[in-house]
Amino acid sequence: MARILLAEDDDSLRRFLALNLNRAGHQVDAFEDGEGAWEALDGVIYDLLLTDIVMPGLDGIELARRAAEVQPSLKIVFITGFAAVALAQSSAAPKSAKVLSKPFHLRDLVSELERMIAA
Repeated sequence: MARILLAEDDDSLRRFLALNLNRAGHQVDAFEDGEGAWEALDGVIYDLLLTDIVMPGLDGIELARRAAEVQPSLKIVFITGFAAVALAQSSAAPKSAKVLSKPFHLRDLVSELERMIAA
């Protein structure tokens, strides 16, 4: 079981992911924005950050950058509806982060998260 921090501004997707990741045996703390997720990192150790890239306010890339600074062992997975969005070498995003394009199959997401957590 992993402790997962989820930041996704789409209500239905956030609820769907939290429900199904919990069913897969993980503990999920879900937030509708980057600010809430950032605040959750204070005093709680997470195994993995699953975040949308494009969110109002604190976006997923900045959230991941900050999170990696305070929890260097944190695994990071970005989810995005913009298939053309690529993390450029000059991006502030952590270099070890993975990107999954929406739509994705739940089975593929769970498999990728479990691979990353096990590594």
